[in-house]
Amino acid sequence: MSEPDAQVQALLDGLREARDEFLKAVGDVDPGLRTAPGLVGDWSARELLAHVGYWAGHAAEALHRAEQGELAEFGRDDLSVDERNVVVARVAAEADYATAASREQGAYEAFATRLGAVERDTLEERDADGDTLAEIIAFDGADHYREHTLDVRAWFSGTEPADDEADNDDEIADDEADDQPEDAAADDQP
Repeated sequence: MSEPDAQVQALLDGLREARDEFLKAVGDVDPGLRTAPGLVGDWSARELLAHVGYWAGHAAEALHRAEQGELAEFGRDDLSVDERNVVVARVAAEADYATAASREQGAYEAFATRLGAVERDTLEERDADGDTLAEIIAFDGADHYREHTLDVRAWFSGTEPADDEADNDDEIADDEADDQPEDAAADDQP
C-alpha cells in the first residue's frame, strides 16, 4: 500500500490529534461519573463516547461507499441526524462504559484505516445530500471530536457547552413521545 498524499495525511493527522484530545478530556471525568447524565445535556461520558464513535463509523461507511463508487447514494435514508443521535444515546445507555469505549475505538480504527487508503481525487465526490467526502470526513471526524472536547472542557469549567446537541436530541425524543398515544409510548420503553 502506498503512503497517503499530503492532503489525506493532514486529514489523518488532524483526526488522530482531535481524537487524542477528546479521549484525554473524557478520561479526566471521574470514573464514578462516566455514566452519570449531565456531561452534555442529558448525556453522560458513555453516551458522548458512543455518539462520536457512531459518527466516526458513519464517516468510515462514507469512505467505503466511495471506494465502491456508491457515494452518490450515501445519505439516502429516513432518519435525521437528531433522530440518529437519540437512537445512539438510547443504545449507549444500555451498555457499560467499557463497551462504549471499545465500540468507539473500533469505529475510529475503521475510519482511520479507510481514510489512509482514500485516493485524493475521491475527496471531492459528493453524497446524496451534496456534501463532499472531504466535508463528511471533517464534520464526522476531527471537527466532531473537537466540538465535543470543548463540551467536556466546558463541563469541567462550569461554563455553557459549545453546542446543545444532546439537549436538542432529548427534545426530539420528548416530542416523539408526546405525539404517540399513551399506550403506544409505553410500548416503546426499553
